[in-house]
Amino acid sequence: MILSELRDYLKARPSVTLADLVNHFNCDADALRGMMQRWLIKGNLRKISNDKACGTSCCKCDPNLTEIYQWVDSGF
Repeated sequence: MILSELRDYLKARPSVTLADLVNHFNCDADALRGMMQRWLIKGNLRKISNDKACGTSCCKCDPNLTEIYQWVDSGF
């Protein structure tokens, strides 16, 4: 996976969880966080607060992977 693939995936969706990214790219969560850090700092990506559980009662969701990200279109 290259950064442009990750960017295109993020831009194509209104919001995406870290778990979705891990599954789609078959990549480690910490590696993905590192790749997204550049866009977070530049303001192209926003991390949305998710204080709630995923909404199901199965308890299978790793709380560390329920982070939600949203691409911010800069208009350029």
